[in-house]
Amino acid sequence: MANKQKRIEEIEANMEAPGFWDEADKSQNMMKELKGLKVAFEKYDELKQGLQDAKTLIEMADEENDASLIPEIQNEITIFQEKIDRLKISTLLSEEYDKENAILTLHAGAGGTESCDWASMLMRMYMRWADSKGFSTQVIDYLDGEEAGVKSVTIEIEGENAYGYLKSEKGVHRLVRISPFNAAGKRQTSFVSCDVMPDIEVDLEVEIDLDDLRVDTYRASGAGGQHINKTSSAIRITHLPTGTVVQCQNERSQHQNKDKAMQMLKAKLFLLKKQENADNLLDIRGAIKEINFGNQIRSYVLQPYTMVKDHRTNTDVGNAQSVLDGNLDPLITAYLQWNSTGRDKED
Repeated sequence: MANKQKRIEEIEANMEAPGFWDEADKSQNMMKELKGLKVAFEKYDELKQGLQDAKTLIEMADEENDASLIPEIQNEITIFQEKIDRLKISTLLSEEYDKENAILTLHAGAGGTESCDWASMLMRMYMRWADSKGFSTQVIDYLDGEEAGVKSVTIEIEGENAYGYLKSEKGVHRLVRISPFNAAGKRQTSFVSCDVMPDIEVDLEVEIDLDDLRVDTYRASGAGGQHINKTSSAIRITHLPTGTVVQCQNERSQHQNKDKAMQMLKAKLFLLKKQENADNLLDIRGAIKEINFGNQIRSYVLQPYTMVKDHRTNTDVGNAQSVLDGNLDPLITAYLQWNSTGRDKED
């Protein structure tokens, strides 16, 4: 904590220096760093206070020989342990973009209507998880399934360490259940891919040749909210040299949709540029795989038994419905611990 305090003092001294606010990007990044450091101190102070409260109650119970204080002591210890556990997880979020907001995209794969329905279930799962964290969400692109569910959806998730947590979700998600769309009641397997990238808001130094872009407009649709414009104002931008595609439909005008899409494209190309070659893109975006059998990172089995299994960490959760209701923390925590060991991401 001494190093953090020293860094806070350095930043605050820089803030008082002439010209600090002249470089907007630099000052913005330093203010963001300062906020994070102060939050860390607040959490540390909370832990110290929680420990002191528990000690005080134990001393009171011992001095007064008062067994009635035991439930209160147990409650204080439980709260303290929960805070310790959260702090342990936060120490695993130390990679470059972990503190950023996240942009999460789901694409239905093999399985037709089943997969579109599965994509809508995953959308609900991530929205509920974000809500449980106090994070805000905004659907910025949405394409309905032909019969049910959603073919693709992009969600902006704003909150501290949103990308750090959600980077665990990159990959193919597999569902096994009795199909509600099959009159014979047969078991069906469906697949959806999930891509997650950090929402980097600073002015990125990325040169884009406009001749390398294909810009398409299309009619917005789906559950994007009351501001979804039903005219052809939605924007899809394809960066032809890399095949990178971004879409946005949730802003109020075509111009705003294009600005947001360009921001997303710049962020993706910036991450790509940071790698020595295209193969190393796996380090940030994760493996881009076909959306089918054999490529899943996680399986959700609803019949004939219920279980969610992460194939990277070998973590099992028996209550599949709890996970689908947004309780992702056991799976995310296991991934962060596994990822911190430096093991090959494709083990």
